[in-house]
Amino acid sequence: MSQPSLLFTAFEPSGDEHAAAVIAELRRRHPGLPMHAWGGPKMERAGATLVERTGDDAVMGLPGYQKIREHSQINDRVAAWMDRNPVTVHIPVDSPAANFPICKLARERGVRVVHLVAPQIWAWGRWRIHKLRRRTNLVLCLLPFEESFFERRRVPARFVGHPLFDEPLDTAELDRRAAALGEGSPRIALMPGSRPSEFSRSFPLLLETFRALRARYPGAAGVVAATKPAVAERLQSIAAASAGGVPAGLRIVPGDTDAVIRWCELALVVSGTVSLQIAKQLRPMIIFYQTSRVLYNALARWLVATKFFTLPNVLAHRRVVPELVPYFGGPDALIRAAVDLIDHPEKRQQQREELSRVLAQFEGRHAAALAASAIEEVAMLGPKV
Repeated sequence: MSQPSLLFTAFEPSGDEHAAAVIAELRRRHPGLPMHAWGGPKMERAGATLVERTGDDAVMGLPGYQKIREHSQINDRVAAWMDRNPVTVHIPVDSPAANFPICKLARERGVRVVHLVAPQIWAWGRWRIHKLRRRTNLVLCLLPFEESFFERRRVPARFVGHPLFDEPLDTAELDRRAAALGEGSPRIALMPGSRPSEFSRSFPLLLETFRALRARYPGAAGVVAATKPAVAERLQSIAAASAGGVPAGLRIVPGDTDAVIRWCELALVVSGTVSLQIAKQLRPMIIFYQTSRVLYNALARWLVATKFFTLPNVLAHRRVVPELVPYFGGPDALIRAAVDLIDHPEKRQQQREELSRVLAQFEGRHAAALAASAIEEVAMLGPKV
C-alpha cells in the first residue's frame, strides 16, 4: 500500500493558524508524512509543503465577481494537482464557500474528507447540511454543541476542542508587555476585525465611540489591536481620512492582541473568534457587527437560524455579553453599552464569572492532538514514528 498523503486547504488567516497546530502535531508524530497545502505561512512553518499561498485577502459574506472567478481558477488548479498527486485525505479548514467545491473534487477522486472547523450551519443557511453530508467523512468540531447538532442530522462529527485553549497563557510575559501599553482609566481595547471589509466599516464607528468615551472619562486610554502591521497602516489611513484623525489617548498596536487584552478593562469587539480570545483572559467585552440595514433585511435575516450571534452567548445559551448584532447607524448604542459597564463594576464582574463558566466546557481537551488523531484514523496511518 502506498504511503498516505494529506492535502490541507485554508483561505483565511484564522484557518492558517488552526491548520498549523494540527500539521505540527502530525509532523511530530509522522516526520516523513507527505502534507501539502493551499494555505498560509504558519502552515508552511508547521511542516506542510505549500502548493500555493492563500488567505492574504480573505472576504466575509457574499464575495464579488473577481473573488468568485479567482476561486474558480483555484479549483481548476487543485483538481489538476490532485490528478498528478494522489491524496488520501483532504482537510478543508473553515471557509465553506471556498472549500465545498474542493471537497466535491476530492470526493470525485475517491479522496476522504475531514473538515477541520465545522461549517457554522447551525447559525445560518441550514440547507447546506445536505451538501456537507455528501462531501465529508468526518467533521471536527471546535464548539461543544456542534457534535450533537451534526450527528442528529446524520453527519459524522467529533468535538475536539478549540485551539485557542490548547496552551496556557504566559501571564508574566503578558503582564510585562501590557505594562508597556501605558496607563489610564478606564482602559479600553478596540478590536475592529481582521478582514478589510470588517475594519473599513467598524473602525470609523469605534473612533467616534472612543472620542465620546474620552470626553466623558478624561483619563480614559485606548489601544487598537491590529492583527498585523499592514492592518495597522490601513487603520491609520482610515483614521486620517475621518474627522479628527486618531483621537488623543488612543494608539494602534499591531500583532500583540493577547497583550492588549491583558491590558484592558473593557473591550469593544467586532464579532468573531477574538471574542473567545478575550474570554480566555476573562475580560469584559461588548460585541457588535456593523452591516447594511438594507442587505440584512433583504437577505441575512432570512438565513440566520440562531437566537444569538456571538460565540460567548452561543456557548452559554444565553446573553452573558452585550451583543449588538446586527448593528446599524452611529455610535450611540455602543456608547450607552460601554458607559453601562464602565459605571457598574458589578456587571463587569458578573460577566467575568459567566465567561469562566463558558470556558469550563473546553477543559481537558487538546484540540490539535485530538484533531491529529482523528485524521490519523481516517487516513489509516500506522503507529506513531
